[in-house]
Amino acid sequence: MATAELKKLVIDYPGESAGTIERFKELGIGKPNLKAQSIVLEGPDRERVSCLIPDGKKITTFFEDVQTLYDAFQRGLKLSRNSNCLGWRSPGENSYKWLSYDEVHKRAHAFGSGLIKSGIPEGQDTKLGIFSKNRVEWSLTEQASNIFSMILVPLYDTLGQDACKVICKKAELKVVICEKENQVLMLVDSSTDIPDLKIIVVMEEVSETVEKKAKEKGISLRSFQDVEEDGSIDLQEPLLPKPEDISTICFTSGTTGVPKGVILTHGNIIAGTAGLFAVMGDQFEFRTGDIHLSYLPLAHVYERYNQIIMFMHGSSLGFFQGDPKLLLDDLACLQATIFPCVPRVMNKLYEVILAGVSEKNIIVQKIFFKALQEKKKEILRGTVRNNGLWDLVFKKIRMKTGGRVRLISTAAAPIGPEVKMVIRAIFGCLILDGYGQTETSGPVSMNFPADLTDNHVGAILPSATVKLIDAPDLEYFASNDQGEQICVKGDNIFQGYYKDPEKTSETIDADGYHHTGDIGEWLPNGQLKIIDRVKHIFKLSQGEYVAPEKVENEYLRAECVGQIFVHGHSLEDCCVAIVVPKEEWVEKVAKQRHWEGDFKTLCEKKELKDLIFANMNDCAKRSDLKGFEKVKCISVHSELFSVENGFLTPTLKSKRPVLRKFFEGKVTAMYGELAEQKGNPHEPGRAVNKETSSSSAHPKHTGDTTKNGSVENEAKLSKDEENIGDGDGADQSKQKDDLRENGSAVSEDTLKKDGGDEEKTSDDADEGGELVKDVSKETEEEKPKDEDKNDSPAIEENSPKDRDKNDNGDAAVDGNEGKQE
Repeated sequence: MATAELKKLVIDYPGESAGTIERFKELGIGKPNLKAQSIVLEGPDRERVSCLIPDGKKITTFFEDVQTLYDAFQRGLKLSRNSNCLGWRSPGENSYKWLSYDEVHKRAHAFGSGLIKSGIPEGQDTKLGIFSKNRVEWSLTEQASNIFSMILVPLYDTLGQDACKVICKKAELKVVICEKENQVLMLVDSSTDIPDLKIIVVMEEVSETVEKKAKEKGISLRSFQDVEEDGSIDLQEPLLPKPEDISTICFTSGTTGVPKGVILTHGNIIAGTAGLFAVMGDQFEFRTGDIHLSYLPLAHVYERYNQIIMFMHGSSLGFFQGDPKLLLDDLACLQATIFPCVPRVMNKLYEVILAGVSEKNIIVQKIFFKALQEKKKEILRGTVRNNGLWDLVFKKIRMKTGGRVRLISTAAAPIGPEVKMVIRAIFGCLILDGYGQTETSGPVSMNFPADLTDNHVGAILPSATVKLIDAPDLEYFASNDQGEQICVKGDNIFQGYYKDPEKTSETIDADGYHHTGDIGEWLPNGQLKIIDRVKHIFKLSQGEYVAPEKVENEYLRAECVGQIFVHGHSLEDCCVAIVVPKEEWVEKVAKQRHWEGDFKTLCEKKELKDLIFANMNDCAKRSDLKGFEKVKCISVHSELFSVENGFLTPTLKSKRPVLRKFFEGKVTAMYGELAEQKGNPHEPGRAVNKETSSSSAHPKHTGDTTKNGSVENEAKLSKDEENIGDGDGADQSKQKDDLRENGSAVSEDTLKKDGGDEEKTSDDADEGGELVKDVSKETEEEKPKDEDKNDSPAIEENSPKDRDKNDNGDAAVDGNEGKQE
């Protein structure tokens, strides 16, 4: 996308000002310099800070009266004038029901008091487990923990029973608040391994059988309502937290080993929000009339962060019904103004829009793409608005989301520039894209609202100092503004891993810098860009280094690829890949060619593999991949990588060591076939680096008998696609690739810590796996059609270039990043 600077923003301003812009001016924070967004401090380490703080003095708080999360809610309570705070919607209902700020505060106080009356002490000695999807009781529990200075420890279903046991035991949880009977039963059945557990509070009814079983195990089982009622008749005196008190221990869902507990204080989290507000400056402010749709899992930092911001400004939160298929319906019913996203959700929204347009007649399609073209031009001139003449064309689309969205935030994996551009144009709203980790209490960087450029993760927040360190083996040098690891220091950095001093010392150095495990580089104007994960990069025999996530992201743009695992090592001179094709694409191809058989059988056909490889090669030609990065051989696999079969983390990230181990035989066979093609018989077993294949036992897996191999003569799957209506004569297939964000969890390893257990804000952000899987039934039937050079789509019903509208089929998770940054 061309460089663009926001010069005019015309959006709705719901409710009253919450004082953010006024406070920004009081603090004397300057305007952002988009040409020099970060400043290099004096010294050999080339440390950088935000251009907003040229003296290097970091911002740790924003509002004077907000030092803790308790203060954040109290500020909202005052600003809201007792307006709506928490909303919910039961299945079949056409409107939301609400609790006011005052009601939430009173109920949270009562619930916390009830816990204390049940024998749970107040203060930092109590760690309060919460095992539930997003709902009113989750937020009431969090506010109760803040009122009485308790420490909140979230659990989530996709961790699995073993991981939940480890967390409960390590955190010495005496009480866990659960949502449903199955969660209660999991804890009761594990009670022998978690001897500290004495009380389970459950939000919904449970059977007499479960009650009896809990009693036999010596566990007191109480309803949420009973605890709250007990507390309401004997309210306890609050014990308010201090900034240095621990707010939460967030256990990561990492790719290897057991989860690690990230310790975050109230001060850590408040520092992160302060940096965010400073970056937003006087160009955007949250207001009392804003409404936020809560669907990303509260078990992760990203959504917790979003909610804290809403509370701080007296805004409203509405919870989704819990069914991913109804997400857009919830958004429309709530009429949300703030829509937090992860890449897959945004991509799915984009696909829903284009799918709907493709079903209209040619006149409507011409009008739509003409309006889109004009809106893009307007944005490139620096104007973002939702009330122009061309905006009338998009009114019906906007109403599908309630018609009031004015800010979309996203984190996790990169999003294609054209996807962002199209969403920004259609909704006439700002899009804020950030990078961070659980260990950094949320974002480290975020784009300035005025910066409309892409392909980076924005500017450093003024709450942090960032530096890069050399990686000589990879030829990354800080002096060249590239480095092996992005290192972050500031009040937003976590206190360490709970009861794990060894891992803590590995990630936080003697100077207080947290080593993220992400390779980064500084762009000429001071923006930060992520290159890859340190531990995922491998070297080929000719000495070239390959960042596999980068390669996977490019191939995920291919219309046929649902999931992909790219592998290589120092004994070979090229990359190979395991590919899970999109089932809908396979079905369409099979129908066109009159192939019979189920999905697994079709994946075993050499003809299908040839088509997939040709399609991937087509995609690679349009990419920026270097020759040595391009995959030379593939093996088609019919089973999705999922949490259940052990290939993905609960946040839908690939467990690369597990994948390497499991596909060792196929990798060996692919390299053997390539050697035979070259006339050099391949030495059996040579293809896999044994150092990387010594991981734990294979995950549960049904397997398949897919043949391995490469394709010498790639087939041409379709004629060149035509211009999508940008008016610049560009090749449409390239533009459509740009329009698509990769949908596989594999790509999101780029935001994980040390390739291991750490959960990032990006993790929160991946949270969209389940939600995007079924976000709308509109994507089930057919793909958006191509547009000709006269701005009208070229309708080719049977062209393999037609994009499949469904997502990549990543494993669904309960509550999204719950699994699923």
